[in-house]
Amino acid sequence: MFSHIMVGTNDMQKSKAFYDAVLGSLGHKPGFIDEKGRCFYFTETGVFAITKPIDGKPACHANGGTIGFTASSQMEADAWHGAGLEYGGTRCEDPPGIRDGVAGKLYVAYLRDPDGNKICAIHRVL
Repeated sequence: MFSHIMVGTNDMQKSKAFYDAVLGSLGHKPGFIDEKGRCFYFTETGVFAITKPIDGKPACHANGGTIGFTASSQMEADAWHGAGLEYGGTRCEDPPGIRDGVAGKLYVAYLRDPDGNKICAIHRVL
């Protein structure tokens, strides 16, 4: 359904270090910075990117928005969470754990990135 997701940043180097760490904990390669200064993470199923806003205004988070990254296990989601905290992310919502929802049992870990974007690692519990 989605080709890519891009979020804004006010500090590319800090955000790249953060996303290299959290996405690296999920098995993804470090981001690639293109000639325009945007950072891309390419996967088989889509692209995640960070950029300074093209309108020149400060980046801000999407109130009510959440970006979810797939984790292959609860341990991987916990490693993702730990890497995020180590690289400038902040806790939000409840601690990592199992939630019951319309999609069944999910193990989720939530963070805010250095620019305030709400992200999570999610593992579907069978």
